[in-house]
Amino acid sequence: MRPHVELVDEQDLLWHVAELPHGNGEARQRNLCYDEENGAASLSIEFLTDWSRAAGQHAAQTEWFILSGEVKLGDTILREGGYWCAPRGVPAPRIEVKAGTRVLLFREYADWGFTPADQDTTETDARIVVKDSEAMDWFDVQDPENGSPMDFDRGGTPVPGLYIKLLWRDPETGFYTRLIKAKPGWREHPLAHHPVFEEAYCLAGEFDYNYGFMTPGQYFFRPAGVRHGDFTAGEKDGCTWILRCDGDLVDWYTENARVEMKGDPVNWGEGFPQSEPPEHIQPVRSRSVGPWKDPSYQ
Repeated sequence: MRPHVELVDEQDLLWHVAELPHGNGEARQRNLCYDEENGAASLSIEFLTDWSRAAGQHAAQTEWFILSGEVKLGDTILREGGYWCAPRGVPAPRIEVKAGTRVLLFREYADWGFTPADQDTTETDARIVVKDSEAMDWFDVQDPENGSPMDFDRGGTPVPGLYIKLLWRDPETGFYTRLIKAKPGWREHPLAHHPVFEEAYCLAGEFDYNYGFMTPGQYFFRPAGVRHGDFTAGEKDGCTWILRCDGDLVDWYTENARVEMKGDPVNWGEGFPQSEPPEHIQPVRSRSVGPWKDPSYQ
């Protein structure tokens, strides 16, 4: 059970003590989206001191994306744009983090639980995924070999101008994490919905759509089936996100989208000057993002 979050700016959120058991050092976290049933979460973490943790196994599928600073995973150094994933059940090697480092941490299927290994090691299990996204090429979203994990046979095809770097995809579930970039001025008008959840954190550029105006440091988590769209990427730099879905994404489009609240007022509306109308159901939004301009456009 994750709530629909759209949009929040991480600067609006409270800091909490980071959920990094068995680590040595201090870190704090902002909860971008949190599943209060199983502990899955999307977190922004800042390391206040040098930090380290011996080898061991996470309870959850665990992913780190480095926003700034330096992380040493086993014998591999990762800096800005670095990424690693420990699929559920796969042990992770020793990890060391320099003070001031900022990362996005994604937990799936379970909470913060961590079981230290009987013996500390820097040896990295072959099933651990490690990527340097800065060294990767961008591919068109429709590239047949390196493009997006989308099921074009079941749905539509995005307007040209989207590019991706695929960081990881679970071969069994289809769950994937990718960087996605929209070219400057990229435009896609209709609203779309998908059979999978979609979450994204804005890394660069800007983006205008039916839920508002998205800039770096802002985030959404959108459950399956929620319509969204009418996209326009920034004219100067376009927009770049890290984006995750729990399966192959399918685009089902709607033109002239609108939701209506129906019913016969009893003691509010015309003739009741002190009354107020009801509001549409809305997602979680943070303070600086401001109110949703048109909640009926969804």
